[in-house]
Amino acid sequence: MSPHLPLGPGREFDRIRRIAAKLGARARGLGDDCALIPPGLGELVSSTDLAIEDVHFRQVWLGHEEIGWRAAMGALSDLAAAGAQPVGLLAALALPATVSDDEVDRLMVGLGDAGSQVGAPVLGGDLSRGPCLALAVTGFGRAERPLSRSGAARGDGLWVTGHLGGARAALTLWSRGERPDAASRQAFARPRARIAAGRWLASHGARAMIDLSDGLAGDVRHLAAASAVGVVIQLELLPLHESVARAAGTVGEPPAAFAAKGGEDYELLVALPGAFTPAEAAECERETGVPLTRIGAVTPGSRVRLLLEATELALGGFDHFG
Repeated sequence: MSPHLPLGPGREFDRIRRIAAKLGARARGLGDDCALIPPGLGELVSSTDLAIEDVHFRQVWLGHEEIGWRAAMGALSDLAAAGAQPVGLLAALALPATVSDDEVDRLMVGLGDAGSQVGAPVLGGDLSRGPCLALAVTGFGRAERPLSRSGAARGDGLWVTGHLGGARAALTLWSRGERPDAASRQAFARPRARIAAGRWLASHGARAMIDLSDGLAGDVRHLAAASAVGVVIQLELLPLHESVARAAGTVGEPPAAFAAKGGEDYELLVALPGAFTPAEAAECERETGVPLTRIGAVTPGSRVRLLLEATELALGGFDHFG
């Protein structure tokens, strides 16, 4: 990618030229007002995710490359839940005067690195001055059979990818003035959208899927409402991130409840037919590198129950306006 884009003079356009030079092959077609979405098979799907300083992250916690990476993975995770293959990203940035050109470069390199992990180059975006650092990232993908939150049916099993609670563990410790361990910091700073797992699940009978951006305890309710079903989750079955026990102890919560409330894990909650077996889950892990764990079932009615050793807990997920 040439840094000499056909743009006029001005500091805003100088920054765009710098960004293009830094991104190189991680970007495509920068410089126009509209981005061209690559053609391909299946339906076009898209998702926008917003990351705002002091709401979703703090600059004292993360490097700028990590901020860009997280923002991109938030949008890409929604594509994973649709069973889509990403094809491109748009990035709109609001920049306070305190952010330097080098910091903007690193932020966009992190965003571009995240996209390049899954074949999604940066196709364009926007720059603006703002009172704080904020990124709005839009991901585009294609899916032969797009999944949504609706479609779960009575008798389905509920399964989750990966491990839960790592991001909340890091956030909890930072908020208490403590330093997170390396594993929880990595979970918060470098999440990975489960693109390969989402596509595998879509092609192996998944009925409904949602990514866990606001916490299992909240997001499972969205899936249940969209599918007009009830749900029972056995919290003792949750696959817990290795850092959960320490962080949960600092706030006096059972580890499984702590993990269920934690947002930004970006794992996938999926409803699969009741006949889906542990052997098939092992096949998913072999082919995608991501473990898959059954944690509950779809039930008649509309009630969502979160049980810990047969005791029902009243838990909620993250709510921006709660």
